[in-house]
Amino acid sequence: MAATSSPSTAAAAMWAFAAATCVKLLLVPTYRSTDFDVHRYWLALTHTLPARQWYTDASSQWTLDYPPFFAYFSRLLSLPAPFVDASLVAIPVPASPPSSAYILYLRFTVAFSDLLLLLASVLLLARDARRRQRPFLALLLVLWSPALLIVDHIHFQYNGFLMGLLLLSLHFLEQGKDLAGGVVFAALLCSKHLFLVAAPVYFVYLFRHYCCGRGLARGLGRLVLMGAGVVAVFAMAFTPFVYYGQMQQLLSRLFPFGRGLFHAYWAPNFWVFYIVLDKILAFLLRRLGFSIEIPEASFTRGLVGDSSPFAVLPKVTPITTFLLVILAMTPCLVKAFANPQPKHIIRWVAYACSCGFMFGWHVHEKASLHFTIPLALIAMDSLDDIRHYFLLSIVSCYSMFPLLFEDQEYPIKVLLLLTYSALMWVGFSTHFAANPAPGGKKLDASDSIVEKKFTGWISLGYLLGMFAIEFWSRLFHHHVFGDRLPFLPLMMVSVYCGVGMMYSWIWQLSWIIRHT
Repeated sequence: MAATSSPSTAAAAMWAFAAATCVKLLLVPTYRSTDFDVHRYWLALTHTLPARQWYTDASSQWTLDYPPFFAYFSRLLSLPAPFVDASLVAIPVPASPPSSAYILYLRFTVAFSDLLLLLASVLLLARDARRRQRPFLALLLVLWSPALLIVDHIHFQYNGFLMGLLLLSLHFLEQGKDLAGGVVFAALLCSKHLFLVAAPVYFVYLFRHYCCGRGLARGLGRLVLMGAGVVAVFAMAFTPFVYYGQMQQLLSRLFPFGRGLFHAYWAPNFWVFYIVLDKILAFLLRRLGFSIEIPEASFTRGLVGDSSPFAVLPKVTPITTFLLVILAMTPCLVKAFANPQPKHIIRWVAYACSCGFMFGWHVHEKASLHFTIPLALIAMDSLDDIRHYFLLSIVSCYSMFPLLFEDQEYPIKVLLLLTYSALMWVGFSTHFAANPAPGGKKLDASDSIVEKKFTGWISLGYLLGMFAIEFWSRLFHHHVFGDRLPFLPLMMVSVYCGVGMMYSWIWQLSWIIRHT
């Protein structure tokens, strides 16, 4: 199998990307979150002010809190901006509403940066670690991800670009180009530090696969070479700010632990159940006559505080979440150390990101993209992977529904999710009707993927339960509670999706223990 994709595959990939781009253009007039203002300010900040002021400027509430490579990326995107609309790079931000050209330019920068995601996906599609070409459907699952469309092209972020860097690194590792894979991952860390959660897997895998088992002298040479490559990348990113004496200020921007354990909208992870248990225990103990003080910064109001107020259960600290993430990741690290095979690297990195999502500090719901996008590429490795990805991708997308809270965006997010679900239903059914699973199991053409064989009654019932959550939130909550408990619908989404995310984490852990 050739290392590059065939002309027909490349052409089909371009058509798929063009179709996704057309959808993105249709989304230009939709809702824009405060992240739109954040990234617009970063363009102006990096264009107008010298680098020594990037991490010290406090003239706006939208202070720069991404690593330097992303600041350089913003600077690059800002270069054509004055030719489109001078207000794009004006400081302070003009009070007048943004022009159509202003909005279109910023939306276009996100769509343009997705070219890196396309490149990395096509490379991964062309040849996997076993020298086989992946199904074309895997590319569609990445490029047409409704969660990515919602977060990047409505809510407004640059996750497609960052995921492109991650997938490019994984491509190099799959092909045995460990040095390139490590260097690209270092560049990713210097662009978005939240990918640090995957660093333990990278370190263990690269140490064992690239440095060990090749003799002492050659192994040490490779270790020095890898270290020099990574250090060079970090030096390019951080040396100017070391020279300016701003590293402490920069690190305080990157790691603001004072923001608290939770974001305003709870990410559907382990800590959701911790909160709920605390609330239940506080309620029961107060009914039994105990004096239980309810913290003023109540989680049910969706506030972001400087602490993690619990009424009964112990307070959670950043070091606690760090230790839990490492503990959860340990089986994967042991497997990667004992048997470092390139064919498992995507799964290991995705699991590491899952651990960070489930047990990390101040996790955003958008971070589920860090493992759902890579898992899309291996979703058709087996029927078990199909079952898992079908449920996970729907849960991940649904957990982001609260990001788009205006009525005019409601049909859009529902249509995106239903269309993607239909794509998976038809695509998976067609794929396994023509291709036996690795175990030799082949579906008949008349079989439906979404049956007991695929999701089972429990999984199917769980997915259908999302309709009940939506009916309650959209139709009944206001009639029953009026203006009381405004955060209850969001809490229901978080807790319900947390069940699915917890299942996914357990499933990934079980698969890694049994099969790698």
